[in-house]
Amino acid sequence: MRTCMRDNVIDIRQAQRVLDHEIQIYNDKQVYSTTQEVPYFRFQRALKEKWSLFREFTIRPPVQSVKDIFCLQINKTIDPYRRISINNLQVKVNNTTPKKAVTLRSYPLSNDISGVRFWCDNTLIDIQRVKNSDRRVVQFYSVNSPLL
Repeated sequence: MRTCMRDNVIDIRQAQRVLDHEIQIYNDKQVYSTTQEVPYFRFQRALKEKWSLFREFTIRPPVQSVKDIFCLQINKTIDPYRRISINNLQVKVNNTTPKKAVTLRSYPLSNDISGVRFWCDNTLIDIQRVKNSDRRVVQFYSVNSPLL
């Protein structure tokens, strides 16, 4: 960045301050060449006139949590012993009857453990924790994972 070179910036903290200042000028003061508007004011007008693509995030029933939205879903049928099988892992499902169809919504809790939410007839019937190694399906990795 030319400003950093001109000001002899050699430290990342100094560079971050310069970048923050440049972003503030670009967003709040500089007229954008294509729209001939300042981005902040254009965005505010878009919100006011309701032509922005940004929408408020809402969770609609029967869904209760973002864990039910941002997850992996698997459909299974409960066996006569009130269990389901996930790649040879037998999981007992509470609060339901045999031979019912259930949707499993799986989400990462850590690199090793996933939460599984069991849904039947649009009702949350059970929540369990499962070791990812036992499920032998998609592995979840955190941002800090060395594999990424």
